[in-house]
Amino acid sequence: MNTPSDSCVIATEPTLVSKPWFVYLVRAANGSLYCGISDDPVRRFAAHQRGKGARFFLSSPAVALVYTEACCDRSEALRQERLIKKLRKSAKECLVASYQSG
Repeated sequence: MNTPSDSCVIATEPTLVSKPWFVYLVRAANGSLYCGISDDPVRRFAAHQRGKGARFFLSSPAVALVYTEACCDRSEALRQERLIKKLRKSAKECLVASYQSG
């Protein structure tokens, strides 16, 4: 007869899987590009279209989500965002072109 002390209970901890984060580029109506990070770039773009979340879009509304890049965590997304923000506009446009053709 099995008693509670006879049975082997293995407690497993849930595996911590970090959700993906994204670095993204949004084109404004005046042609400029805005770079940001989010765990849901489509939802974030919708917020930008409503004028929420970034003062950048007060002068020229968000018109298109033109680039997204998945990162393994928020920290990596922030690093990638810093790198993209340092690029010249022509290099950012190349990112956008490669994303849209791929």
